[in-house]
Amino acid sequence: MHRLAWLLLAACVAACSGKPTPLANDAYVWQRQWTPALVHALSDDGRSVREWRVLTGEMDAQGQWRLFAPDWRALAASGKPVVAVVRIEGQLQHWDEATLLADVRAVLALWRQQKIAFAGVEIDHDCATSRLAAYAHFLQSLHPSLLPREKLSITALPTWMGSPGLDKLLAQADETVLQVHAVQSPRAGLFDPAVARAWLDAFARHTRKPWRVALPAYGTRVSWDQDGRVVAIESERPMLLGDQRSNELFVDPQTMQRFVASLEQDAPDHLAGIVWFRLPTGDDVRAWSEASWQAVLARAPLRASLAVVAVATDDPRRYDVLLRNEGDADLPLPPSIRVDGACMAADGVNGYGLQHDGRGQSLQRTRIGVLRAGRQLTVGWLRCEVAPGLRIGS
Repeated sequence: MHRLAWLLLAACVAACSGKPTPLANDAYVWQRQWTPALVHALSDDGRSVREWRVLTGEMDAQGQWRLFAPDWRALAASGKPVVAVVRIEGQLQHWDEATLLADVRAVLALWRQQKIAFAGVEIDHDCATSRLAAYAHFLQSLHPSLLPREKLSITALPTWMGSPGLDKLLAQADETVLQVHAVQSPRAGLFDPAVARAWLDAFARHTRKPWRVALPAYGTRVSWDQDGRVVAIESERPMLLGDQRSNELFVDPQTMQRFVASLEQDAPDHLAGIVWFRLPTGDDVRAWSEASWQAVLARAPLRASLAVVAVATDDPRRYDVLLRNEGDADLPLPPSIRVDGACMAADGVNGYGLQHDGRGQSLQRTRIGVLRAGRQLTVGWLRCEVAPGLRIGS
């Protein structure tokens, strides 16, 4: 039977069976330093990943160009197709197109020389809608530089969907990745499933080409000053800050599992897959744990299990309060921990503070945080005659 006939038959069988169509998993490798933990993640944590999208070059807001050197051996050993990602700062108001084209062509030449399955280049440029025409012209000029087997991919923002220049921009690319995380004010959080779904449905009306959606597998820390202004956002590159107020924004893996399941059950037209941002590593404190990451990619059920215990210390009357994540789902820190019994003294640490009310003592969460699968966190101490009872509250 002809290959096209087989594909049509398979599509019909899938539709008639009512089973969801799996969406392929790609992943961004966004780290600028290739540490042993990153190489390990690439080899051991990429079993369910179809393709890597690797940050290789960046032009900052001042027009300065930087290259990042990946571990070619690790990429080759993964055996997966690799896309070179070039990031152009969205705040860059003007560029010398000829110089930028030369920079990207140099990236293409370098990557073609490596012993990897080079699949093409992706341009990540979160520009204002007023810059879409210039961006489209750049892509039109770049596209002839690619070989027939190489694709030109771009990222897209939901805010562009109100621009008449979007469709012309999309016409210059072979593939688009719609970003639906971290595109609103930090106060709105990292990801809203209902808003993201509306964006996906709207974007599907703009293209007939294959496209993907970028989904988050990480958290971030947002800091405000005393006037409530955002002063720093820490994600893959932590910064040293003063006494600003901060919160850890977090995308719950279980929430993301439900969102992916809904997409696979009722996918927008031409949606070909997911690109996860970003590949978690053992030393990335704001990415999902390996257990959560693997379960989400494999569409395997996540087990949530959070326990609180009082642990005796060398002081016979002092107990440390520990939260333990005994499941494989990364979980938000609980809002409160109730203390049953009278204690002479107590206090909270690591984002918890002591409170008294009509029901007694409790440790109340003072800032949002995350406890990764398999980890534990000391959240307070108690001085009591006997070991107290502890309960996780809402």
